[in-house]
Amino acid sequence: MKSKIQHLTKRQWIIWGGLLLTLVFVLLNKDIVTSLLLGDIDEVQLFLERNIGYSLFFMALVMLIQNSFTIFPLILVITINITLFGFINGFLWSWFTGVIASIIVFSGVRYVFQEIIIDKFNKGLIEKVDANGFAYVLQGRLFPFIPTSLINILSGLSTIRIVPFTVATAIGNFLYFFVLALIPAGILSSEVDEFVIFGIVFVTILIYYVMKYVKHKKKATEKVETLD
Repeated sequence: MKSKIQHLTKRQWIIWGGLLLTLVFVLLNKDIVTSLLLGDIDEVQLFLERNIGYSLFFMALVMLIQNSFTIFPLILVITINITLFGFINGFLWSWFTGVIASIIVFSGVRYVFQEIIIDKFNKGLIEKVDANGFAYVLQGRLFPFIPTSLINILSGLSTIRIVPFTVATAIGNFLYFFVLALIPAGILSSEVDEFVIFGIVFVTILIYYVMKYVKHKKKATEKVETLD
């Protein structure tokens, strides 16, 4: 055990330290965390609106937990952010912290927990991420059926580089979070949100594959011209 501790890299020390601090913070704020688990938005708002700086930090931590284990519904996290900070600021804070949290979980899995958990996941799923990379992450962010934490973990176990992972996460989260943000803002009703989400998913994926096809065709044409 002592030997393993001595061989921890600086990056691993930071990740383990961050996990320990997160655990301590959750234990110190167990009442508000319990309210979150119960979906009691009023209680959470009453507790957090006293200190905006603390609220920003707390909701960032909640987003990190959501990206690690998906125990809080994403719509609940976004709703609380919008209630506390307003529509624009709440949406942007949700999006920004969502991207940062995804990167943290991705890095934690890749550099600390990969050897421990890789055998617990289907190799076929990991190979899909390897094969599709950016497209897999983007679709995963847009489709509401795939847990956020699962996308982060599978990506960390795969060979996808952090830049395409981050870009796909940023684009996918921006679109999906914006649609979810319309519900607590009263612009979109919960009864029709699925149709809007599916519409955005379809259009986004269609645009992506059209661009991919055009790019592939352009490369093929350039290759033929070079041979000529």
